[in-house]
Amino acid sequence: MAVAAIVLASLAAVAPVAAAASGPPPREAGCPVFPASNPLNQDISHAPADPNSAAYIASIGLGGHLHPDFGTNPSYGIPYTVVGQSQAKVPIRFTEFGEESEPGPYPIPPGAPVEGAGVEGDRHVLVLQGGSCHLYELYSARRNGSGWEAGSGAVFNLRSNRLRPEGWTSADAAGLPILPLLVRYPEVRAGRIDHALRVTVQRTQRGYIHPATHFASSSSDPSLPPMGLRLRLRASYSLAGFHGESLIVLRALKRYGLIVADNGSSWYITGAPDPRWNDADLEQIKRVPGSAFEAVRGGAIRHKV
Repeated sequence: MAVAAIVLASLAAVAPVAAAASGPPPREAGCPVFPASNPLNQDISHAPADPNSAAYIASIGLGGHLHPDFGTNPSYGIPYTVVGQSQAKVPIRFTEFGEESEPGPYPIPPGAPVEGAGVEGDRHVLVLQGGSCHLYELYSARRNGSGWEAGSGAVFNLRSNRLRPEGWTSADAAGLPILPLLVRYPEVRAGRIDHALRVTVQRTQRGYIHPATHFASSSSDPSLPPMGLRLRLRASYSLAGFHGESLIVLRALKRYGLIVADNGSSWYITGAPDPRWNDADLEQIKRVPGSAFEAVRGGAIRHKV
């Protein structure tokens, strides 16, 4: 079926996380990074806790600690690139989830940075096209002739709140976009982050909460977090003693929280590598324990096959 003919879920039909009104949306390359009303941009500092919060946090790891999976080393974090409207579109060959991917061509330049700086891993490629404000993301990407080969791909209109179709993955296991959830240096340098941040956990359940649209587990254990679960740094957790870049990140975790986006090492927060990060400053984040978090009540857990 042509992508244009697919009926996409509207956020108007989604049971949203109870959230406070937010200001203007985040911006990147002159584009809004989704409307201010998008769940990823909503202040959840006063949203009610999930009734299953204690079980979720225990399963992720009470004694674990946050880990900033980004810094100056290009081997850590997920890079992205910005291109103009004149960027040539190239063919994309999908190898795993072609039926859940928007077909190419995508405006991905031949030298687009690949996650991991050449090492094996998820090999994400993220490209934001200025002007059109469309985001193109690939998973397990490699150059293929004049184009690219990838396990899956997703295209997001950053001016729209539309979700991916139910049950569809994206370049991430939860069916979520990646770039809008990254810790990005320009935001931290400006003094604030106005959106949720991407986090991985070791085990998840076979279910997802909107705006996620996909799960990556066969477990029916209700104590495991579903994809799309929001996790908030408790208001009672003192930020005294934290400073600089880490303090900006932790303030965002109290206001916007984390969102479970993929299976991986628990409590790893994803950011974009940048030579301007202060790695010593970011080390402070590792002092924050899992026990300092609570899960926020969201919509229904969905189990579409």
